[in-house]
Amino acid sequence: MIEYLMAGIALGFVAGISPGPLLILVITETLKHNRKQGIKMAFVPLLSDLPIVLFSVFVIYKISESDFILGLISLLGAIFLIYLAFENIRVKSIDVSQRSNTMNGFKKGVLVNFFSPHPYLFWMLVGAPLSIKAYHENILFAVLFVMGFYVTIITTKVVVAYIADKSKRIFSGRSYLIVVKILGFVLLFFALILIKDGFKFMNII
Repeated sequence: MIEYLMAGIALGFVAGISPGPLLILVITETLKHNRKQGIKMAFVPLLSDLPIVLFSVFVIYKISESDFILGLISLLGAIFLIYLAFENIRVKSIDVSQRSNTMNGFKKGVLVNFFSPHPYLFWMLVGAPLSIKAYHENILFAVLFVMGFYVTIITTKVVVAYIADKSKRIFSGRSYLIVVKILGFVLLFFALILIKDGFKFMNII
C-alpha cells in the first residue's frame, strides 16, 4: 500500500516543480498579479486532467488483458520518463517571462494544460498503468496513488506561488536548478521500475 502512495507523492512532486507551461503560469500570474492568482493556477490540474485520466485509464484497462501490450506500454512509459529526466538534468534556468503576455487567467491555464502533451503522455504511459496495477491489488491502493499524486502536485505548485511572491531570482538560482536536476535522477529511478515491469509482462525476466 505505502509504495503506491509514495510513488504518487514522488511523481507529483517531480511534476509540480519541473519546468513546464503550467509552472511558468503559476510564477507569471503571481509576479504579474498576486499570490492568489498564482495559487489558482496550481489547482488547474484538478479540472484539466479529469477527462485525460478517465480516458487513459479506460483505454489501458481495455487492453490490460494483453501482457505483451502492457509490457510495451511500460517500456514506452520508461522512455518517456527518461526523456523527462534528461530534460530536468539538462535544464539551465527557467524563463519566467515566457508566455506571460498570452497566457493569463484560470481558463487559459486549463486550456494550456489540457492541450499540453505531457499530461496525456504521463497518464497513458505511466499513471494509468500504475493505477491499474494498484487497482488489481486493492482499489484503495489505486486511490492512494492518484490522491498522492494530485495532492502533492497541487501543494508543490502552491508553495512555488508563495516563493515567487517573495523572490523572482530563486527560479534562476543554483539551488532551484540543483533540485530540478536531482528530480531528473528520481525520474530515472521510476523509469527503471517501468522497464522491470515491462520485461516481466513480456516474460523476459
